[in-house]
Parts: sequence; C-alpha cells; structure tokens
Amino acid sequence: MSTKKRILFIANEMSPYIELTEFAEIVNKLAIKSNDAGYEVRCIMPRFGTINERRHRLHEVVRLSGINVSVDNDDYPLQIKVASLPNARLQVYFLDNEDFFKRKFVFNDEDENWYDDNALRTIFFSKGALETVKKFGWPPDVIHCSGWMTGLIPMYLKTVYKKEPVFANSKVIYTIGSTTFTENLNSDFAQKALIHASLKEKDLELFKDGTNISLQRGGAFFADAITFGAESVEKKLLDEFSKVKGKKVVPFKGSDTDLTEYLELYNDLASK
Repeated sequence: MSTKKRILFIANEMSPYIELTEFAEIVNKLAIKSNDAGYEVRCIMPRFGTINERRHRLHEVVRLSGINVSVDNDDYPLQIKVASLPNARLQVYFLDNEDFFKRKFVFNDEDENWYDDNALRTIFFSKGALETVKKFGWPPDVIHCSGWMTGLIPMYLKTVYKKEPVFANSKVIYTIGSTTFTENLNSDFAQKALIHASLKEKDLELFKDGTNISLQRGGAFFADAITFGAESVEKKLLDEFSKVKGKKVVPFKGSDTDLTEYLELYNDLASK
C-alpha cells in the first residue's frame, strides 16, 4: 500500500490546456514539482470547449463517467476524461458536460457577452470535482484550489462533505488570484449553490454577491491556508487575508520563484 502523501489540484486553468492568467503556468509547475518531490498528484479541471482533445490526447474514463450531478433541482450527466500532463507522469482529469462546456468560448460568447449560466457551470464543476474524488476512492491529504470557479469548494468541504471518509483528513488551500471578470453570477447564485439540505443560507453569505471578489473571499475564508497567486490582487482581499490568525498565508513571490514556499506549505499541512 502506498504511503505517499497525496495532493489534488483543482483549478479552472492549467497550462498547456487553457491559460487565462499567469497562474495557469504555476499550477502546471506545482503539479510537476510536487510529483517530482515524491507526492502522489492528480489534477481536476473543466473540459472547456477550447481545449483540443486530439492534440492533448484526452480520452474518456468510462469507469468514472456516468455520475449525475444535481444542481438547482436538475440532474446533469458528468463525463470524465483524462490526459497525461506533457513531460510528467501524472494525470489530469477533465470534467465535461454537453450543456455546460461544449462551447467555442470560455466564459463569454463571441460578442463578449457573459454566459448567463456561468453560475450553474461553477456549481456543477465544484460539486462534480468532489463527487469525482469520491468515485476515485482516493483520499487527498492536501487539496489546492485555484481560480474563481473553485471558490465554493473549500466551503463545501467544510460543510456538505466534511463527514465523507475520503475527505476526512484533507486540508484545503485556496489561492487568491487577479480579478478576471466584472460581471456577477446572478442574484440567485447563493440560492442555487445550496446543494444539500445541510447547507444554510449563512454558509453562502460570503458568496451571495456572485462577484469575482466574493468567490475568492469565500474560498479563502473556508480554506485551511491561503496563497496569493498574482501581483495584481484586489487591495481589499490583500488587506483582509495577508494576515489571518490561525492560517498559514503565503504571499506572491513573483513568476521567477522556484515554488519552494508551496512545497513547504504542502509538507506542513500534509503532516498535520
């Protein structure tokens, strides 16, 4: 039986598949560096329609597909695909759904209009990622979430999924990045995000505005540790989370960092 510590990266961007901010490349490097350091690593991200399946050699994982993810009283089939990260012996899992991800654009249509179902897409991805880990039966020691689409995940882990055996010993990190959208995820976003009867409206209080800032604030609030993934982070988030009592906080150290500070954080959390 493997005694390796396990790190799960959940991100809405990762090089070379999709690059929306500079942190996409950092996620790639972190996964490889963690793998080289002796961790068992897996990655989960959305299968946006802009990702070329043939070029990146994605293929469906039939044994994992077939899950239905319930969001806002509707069931959506979850298809799971996998690819090997180039130049690394680790796997990236892509969550797909015909309604949400088979599009030629990511968050805005060809006329730069914000997709009106981005709220549902976010909730589907967040819940789908955690249900996929349950299906793996692969308990991660550290879950590193990055990107605004993962903002709900730390909260779900501390509430709905806190009694799931696969997450019993998981510590969660949230990376606060740059603001990438100015729209919001509809006025009923928080209501739609109530994915289980055990959730209360107060659990979604930080998310109710459905803005980029509120998603990142909620992710950081519920996480066990916080990192900063960009130089251009909103000042109010920088002021609020640069020093948080009882949480390890890693500042942004520039694109030329060797990422040692992240490995130290993983080691610290995985040993607790």
